[in-house]
Order: sequence, then C-alpha cells, then structure tokens
Amino acid sequence: MKVKEFLDKSGVKYELTHHVPAHSAQKVAAHEHEKGRYVAKPVIVMVDEKPVMCVLAAPHRVVMDKLREHFDTDKLRLAEEDEIRQLFPDCDDGAEPPLGNLYGLRTLMDEWLLSDDHIVFQAGKADAAVHMSMDDFREVAKPDIVDFAWHKSRQL
Repeated sequence: MKVKEFLDKSGVKYELTHHVPAHSAQKVAAHEHEKGRYVAKPVIVMVDEKPVMCVLAAPHRVVMDKLREHFDTDKLRLAEEDEIRQLFPDCDDGAEPPLGNLYGLRTLMDEWLLSDDHIVFQAGKADAAVHMSMDDFREVAKPDIVDFAWHKSRQL
C-alpha cells in the first residue's frame, strides 16, 4: 500500500484500521466511530487546468469563489472522475488519501482543521483508514493553510 509505505518512511506515528468498505468521508466517520469534523476528505480542483488537492472536514464544502480569489483566476473547476482516477491509479474510487505531495500535487488544507488535535482519512482503499495527530499530518502532508470551505457551524 503506497500510503502505508509513505507514512512509514516519514517516521510519523499513525494507526491503520480496517472497516466495511466506505466510499465517502461521512461513511468513514460512521465506520470509524469518529465525528465527521475529524475525518478529512480531499477534493481535487483544476486551477488553470493543473490539479490541486483541497483537504477539508467531511461535513464541509469547498467554496469555489474563495479558491478563485486565492488563486486569482477564473479558470477553476472540480476535477472530473476520470482525471481523479489518473492522478490516483493505486486508489479505490472515493478513497484517495489527503496526501497530495505523495502524488505530486500541491495541497491546501482548510484552516478550520487546525483546531483539531487529530485527523482520520482513507488510506487509498475503501476499507482502510489512517488515524494520526494533526501535527504529524501537517508534518507529512506539508499543506498550505487556506480558508476555502463552507462550515455549517460558522453559519449558525
């Protein structure tokens, strides 16, 4: 498993767990008995036709206007399924890990995740999840921290 090898080489502490196959971050949260806020999902956007990974909490949504402003471009769209499959050939559909640097992608992490002490994410397979501290995740993923998501809690 490419993710496990990557994390082992990085030297960070993590736990790999297995569950019933899940094809969404919210289902991973349920199977892993975690609140959705702790489960990270990657969303791939095409910025001037180049892929960028955006990592956010399972219940949150990408705000495309915030990304357009961040990148100062109107040429921004969600990646299509075929494009995602090409970027992550070793992953099950919908189980891509939020480790863009493992796949040569620039990675943005929504700033809202900074308030959490740990993170859970799919390990490239629909039946496997990684649990690790947020500090270790930031060390290994090296994301740029950006405010790009809609958070229900901020709207209340």
